[in-house]
Amino acid sequence: MSRTTGTSTDSRTALRVCPLCEATCGLTLTIEGTRVTGARGDREDVFSRGFVCPKGAAFGELDGDPDRLRVPLVRRDGVLREAGWDEAFDAVAAGLRPVAERYGPHSVGVVLGNPNVHTVAGGLYPPLLVGALGTRSVFTASTLDQMPKHVSSGLLFGDANAIPVPDLDRTDHLLLIGANPLESNGSLCTAPDFPGRLRALRARGGTLTVVDPRRTRTARLADRHVAVRPGTDALLLAAVARTLLAEGLADPAHLVPHLQGLDDLPSALAEFTPEAVAGACDVDAGTVRALARELAAAPTAAVYGRIGSCTVPHGTLASWLVDVLNVLTGNLDRPGGALFPLAATAVPRPGGPGRGFDLGRWHSRVSRHPEAKGELPTAALAEEIDTAGGEGAPVRALVCVAANPVLSAPDGLRLDKALGSLDFMVCVDPYLNETSRHADVVLPPPPPAQSPHFDFAFNTLAVRNQVRYTRAAVPLEPGRRAETEILARLVLAAGGRHGADPGAVDTAVVERTLRKAVGDPHSPVHGRDPRDLAAALTGADGPERRLDLMLRLGPYGDGFGARPDGLTLERLLAAPHGIDLGPLRPRLPQPLRTRSGRIELLPGPIAADLPRLRAALRERPAGLVLVGRRHLRSNNSWMHNVPALTGGSNRCTLHLHPDDAARLGVADGAPVRIKGAGGEVTAPAEVTDTVRRGVVSLPHGWGHDRPGTRTRHAAADPGANVNQLLDGRLLDPLSGTAVLNGVPVTVTPAGTPS
Repeated sequence: MSRTTGTSTDSRTALRVCPLCEATCGLTLTIEGTRVTGARGDREDVFSRGFVCPKGAAFGELDGDPDRLRVPLVRRDGVLREAGWDEAFDAVAAGLRPVAERYGPHSVGVVLGNPNVHTVAGGLYPPLLVGALGTRSVFTASTLDQMPKHVSSGLLFGDANAIPVPDLDRTDHLLLIGANPLESNGSLCTAPDFPGRLRALRARGGTLTVVDPRRTRTARLADRHVAVRPGTDALLLAAVARTLLAEGLADPAHLVPHLQGLDDLPSALAEFTPEAVAGACDVDAGTVRALARELAAAPTAAVYGRIGSCTVPHGTLASWLVDVLNVLTGNLDRPGGALFPLAATAVPRPGGPGRGFDLGRWHSRVSRHPEAKGELPTAALAEEIDTAGGEGAPVRALVCVAANPVLSAPDGLRLDKALGSLDFMVCVDPYLNETSRHADVVLPPPPPAQSPHFDFAFNTLAVRNQVRYTRAAVPLEPGRRAETEILARLVLAAGGRHGADPGAVDTAVVERTLRKAVGDPHSPVHGRDPRDLAAALTGADGPERRLDLMLRLGPYGDGFGARPDGLTLERLLAAPHGIDLGPLRPRLPQPLRTRSGRIELLPGPIAADLPRLRAALRERPAGLVLVGRRHLRSNNSWMHNVPALTGGSNRCTLHLHPDDAARLGVADGAPVRIKGAGGEVTAPAEVTDTVRRGVVSLPHGWGHDRPGTRTRHAAADPGANVNQLLDGRLLDPLSGTAVLNGVPVTVTPAGTPS
């Protein structure tokens, strides 16, 4: 950090890990007084090495957005008005507990949005909040993007969070399906400078194959681009796996002792020949065989699938097949293939038989959707609120943390109306947006520069083991509360302990964790006095003490003195650019928690869903189908209020192929009406050959045109909400994930009668 003193303000620099996407790049912020005036990549960061994208460069503008709420809002006489923190939490306690006591704990729902995984508070407190409420009515962004991968990992490996990531820096062949990391910066694969890593792969003679119905920036970089028909990813992957087995190319090698069900795969996949899938996928059989043979021939290879392959009718099967291919080619758990990261805060456990992973331990009240990973489909939230009858009471109160489901979930119009019928709603959100405008209480967290940062989630998905922690770059503005305090007080209010010291929440977690650790024979503190261990913890507050505890008990930790050179919070604070923990390493059988203690290649729920995939062999959708798209300067719905990140190519337009535009009589730039099963929207047409014929693309997260919000820049160019086109009843049955891609739509010039 450097400081120069001027006549009226101090100019200094401070380090901060970027919280704006999954790449987790290190930033160097320039700060004038208490205002962030610039952001550049931290060249000494052990992970990102100076890389920065437009989102990180706009950190200061987002941090200082004048539309961010600064004090709580409480609804009085039907109007949200500014209030003090004590008044706001009094209202929360008075609103939540009576609902739970009258209708039961499941009548209080919890909605968690994507930004939770980007904050310290979001990593530490939501499980405690759900526990304090005792509710099963939990809805998160995972069922709008990544839940299929969690479910497939749970079924294969016994742990829904055991997600192998491609070893980008050492692989010889990378097959991407439904992923566009040059725009997204990566997803379930934390890799600063993903573009540079892909170019390095090409430079060292490796091969990049991209399967995507759009010729994305990533596809343009590829050696081979396969423009598959949207929604048929699982069919294509099944045919590749079947080819490996039929042609004797499968060689699991070192994995064989860890496998169960390998002999069952040939019969399970027998019908998915390259010829059988060719018509449905619109990919010729020769290309399918080439994909299989190239994977098998590569010295090392990795298959990686993301949101495009998850948010489709067979998302869990596609996610399962990604890892089946990594297994069949012997590339799972080996350098250059797909490996399991080991985060600094992971709980070390021996491998072997575990409790396994179960689906459907309970069901949603109305449509009886099975839970997955303790969550219900976000697409079912509206009906869980507005539909009477069934077992139990409807959701009558809602706690919404960093989420905007009115824009991010299907059928936002119905949810918009349903939220207005709740008995009580509290939102933790920096903006008065399309969802929080319905709240009775809005609790605004401080801007990111005023918060610490540690990546609890993304370090478990990183392509290199490392650890970084940055304290708040700017002191809390007077009148604000730390997000950790806000969520801790929310936990207390939810659990009937309103008014207690919020630090008691962290103290209880520390005590509970240490009692468990000293009783664990595999723990480095087995048999020790938990009070002595608690007294040894360092940190400026409860959250830092919890972080110190997790680091010291983690796989690289000092074990409270058992490993003197090990990791502690103090050691991490002494390394402001982070600590490199080395490349990913083979870890089997350690990550496995299946009941068999092995990788269960054909688990029961997967086998039971394969007939549905076989039926898809005969499907030939007529007309146009819709896919989404990402832009490098956006991340869902929460960055459209930043002028530096909107405009230019980041616009809400409908991409369609020139041949389709000519057939429909649509001119470039002209408004078109898009109609789907859930409704219709209007957007400008953008005629481009980057989408294949028969496919149209509308980006996610737009539609900022509802009254009562306070996001002035976003409202000036609201765009169209793509999710309003979708049928919220259409889900991947295993994961409950909404089908957002490959859905039929009609497109007409806006002047044409509907």
